[in-house]
Amino acid sequence: MSRTVRGALLQASWTGDKDTMIEKHVKYAHEAARQGAEVMCFQELFYGPYFCQVQDTKYYGYTEAIPDGPTTRLMQDLAKETGMVLVVPMYEQEQTGVYYNTAAVIDADGRYLGKYRKTHIPQVAGFWEKFYFRPGNLGYPVFETAVGTIGVYICYDRHFPEGARALGLNGAEIVFIPSATSRGLSQHLWRIEQTSHAIANGYFVGTINRVGIEPLGDNDFYGQSYFCTPRGEFVGDVGDPQQEELMVRDLDMSQVEEVRQVWQFYRDRRPDAYENLVSP
Repeated sequence: MSRTVRGALLQASWTGDKDTMIEKHVKYAHEAARQGAEVMCFQELFYGPYFCQVQDTKYYGYTEAIPDGPTTRLMQDLAKETGMVLVVPMYEQEQTGVYYNTAAVIDADGRYLGKYRKTHIPQVAGFWEKFYFRPGNLGYPVFETAVGTIGVYICYDRHFPEGARALGLNGAEIVFIPSATSRGLSQHLWRIEQTSHAIANGYFVGTINRVGIEPLGDNDFYGQSYFCTPRGEFVGDVGDPQQEELMVRDLDMSQVEEVRQVWQFYRDRRPDAYENLVSP
C-alpha cells in the first residue's frame, strides 16, 4: 500500500546570534507545517555559527543538556504545536568539558525519543571539530516516529559507509544527514555519497547543507540540500547553492519495500567474510 510522507529541510544562513537563529527556525517550521510537512530536519548545530572554523573555548557556551536543556524543551513544544516530527541538531553538554555534536529526535506529539551523537570527528584546517566534540558513543539508533523509522548521520559521518549500513540494518526508512560543508573537494562528493547510501541501503535520505560565508572564517557553505529516493534519484530540485531555502517534498515510502525487493543487498550480504573490516 502506498504511503506518502511529506518531509521538510531548511538550509539557513547565520543570523548573528543564537536567539534569532532559533526564532528563524521556529518561523520556518510553522511555514513547513502550513505546507503540510510531517517531518522536518534542521542543519548541523542549527542555532549557532559553524564555530569549528576556529578553536576558541568561548564557543563551549553554546552547549546545552539534551533533553533537559531549554532548546530541546522548546522544540518539543514546537513539534506538538505543528504536529511534525523534528530532527534537531545541537551542541550537547553531557557534563562540563564533555561535549558532543548531537541531534535530538522528537515525535509529532512532542515526545523526546532520543538522540544520535556524531561518530566521526574531523580535525583539519577550517574543521577543528576535535577541539569541540567527543566522538559519539551511542551507536546508530533508529527512532519509531509518526512518519516511520528514521535515523540520523551527521556531516563528516557521510564519508563512512559503515554507519550508513548500520542504520539500514537497524531498520531506518529515512536517514537525515544535517551538515555544514564548504566548497572544495567535498562539493564533488555531495551528490554522490549520500545518494549512494540511499541506493546501497534502500532508504530515503534527506540531507542539508548551510549557505553563505560566516564571519568566523572563509568557508563558503554551498547549500544544495536534497531528498533522494532509495534509487538515489532526487525528489524535486536540489536546493539553491547560494540562498536560504525551505524545501518540502513528498516521499513515496512504498519505494523502500519495492527497491529492497528488487536489489537484494541485505539478503546477499556476507558478514562472515567481512571480519577484517573491523580490525584496527
